[in-house]
Amino acid sequence: MDKEALVQLYKRYIHCLNKQDWTLLPALLSENVTYNDEVVGVHGYIQMLQRDFQAIPDLNFNIDKIIADPPYIAARLLFKCSPVGVLFGFAVNGREVVFSENVIYEIDNGRIVKVDSVIDKQAIAVQIE
Repeated sequence: MDKEALVQLYKRYIHCLNKQDWTLLPALLSENVTYNDEVVGVHGYIQMLQRDFQAIPDLNFNIDKIIADPPYIAARLLFKCSPVGVLFGFAVNGREVVFSENVIYEIDNGRIVKVDSVIDKQAIAVQIE
């Protein structure tokens, strides 16, 4: 895939997440997709996202930056949300928090095969103290 095709694939992926359209995700994910070096597979990946939306009903993935270097695409995602309880070990309990995620995806045959994610948990800790 060239850079533009990677960016379009990624935007489709983010659109699926924000719409919680889990039926479209299998076409974008490898059967053995990994998340932070753990094989979670398509079903496990969808379950992870569903748990995220249960914990954060107003979750919305906002793309701040995208860098495409086939077969990789990297993004900085921004979040402004109000988790209902505990988030990453912090008792947020409905308070609005703002944080970011830096994530690198590896693409093979038009599907995401690997996701490496780093979430700025310190930003949350500072806001709820």
